[in-house]
Amino acid sequence: MQQNDPHQETTHFGFQQVPVGEKAKRVAEVFHSVAGKYDLMNDLMSFGIHRLWKLFARELAGVRPGQRVLDIAGGTGDIAKLLAGRVGERGEVVLADINGSMLAEGRRRMVDRGLVANIRYCQADAQYLPFPDDYFDCVTIGFGLRNVTHKETALESMFRVLKPGGTVLVLEFSKPAAPLRPAYDLYSFKLLPLMGQLVARDAESYRYLAESIRMHPDQETLKGMMERAGFERVQYYNLTGGIVAVHRGFKL
Repeated sequence: MQQNDPHQETTHFGFQQVPVGEKAKRVAEVFHSVAGKYDLMNDLMSFGIHRLWKLFARELAGVRPGQRVLDIAGGTGDIAKLLAGRVGERGEVVLADINGSMLAEGRRRMVDRGLVANIRYCQADAQYLPFPDDYFDCVTIGFGLRNVTHKETALESMFRVLKPGGTVLVLEFSKPAAPLRPAYDLYSFKLLPLMGQLVARDAESYRYLAESIRMHPDQETLKGMMERAGFERVQYYNLTGGIVAVHRGFKL
């Protein structure tokens, strides 16, 4: 029987430990599977509240007409759409995602909405962004950082492509307040996979979603990671009792 190399570097995929080189492939399989039902499931899972979380993030971003914005792990384009409306025709939003299925779905939805003038698309890994230094006025990543293998590398990459004076926003599931945790655990590990099975015919991907949230750094830990990557004046804002948090930092 083949045994794992004890010296092989591993990382978490949900609650499992997998070889580092395997995580990206497994995450890709999850999002290939759910791309077509992604927006519907977001509405069902959050009772529509995810739209308010994204609106709050847009206000924190504070982007202005004519600016250049990068939305990493942009998926089906919810955040890119909100930011495109703020930067206007003279500005530009780059919707980036490592997953081809999600990127194609995002492009299709943007075209259907008539949003083509100031949005472009790039299949890119958050850890190795293919853009020049000091290029964007704002960088956002919504519900994507927890899926990145090396989060520190991704944060450093975001810092590199951000202009001095620019803003980074990380919108992500986080650690809820203690009174909410029992109900949140019940919902996450029992109801969420069932919903995934009924709607998307994929319970396992939504079981991974619940597990990946639990493995993601809490609010203070992520704040420290962002500061070590170079961001300053980092603050976080808890939403819905800390179920979600928005971290904002600046490149000064």
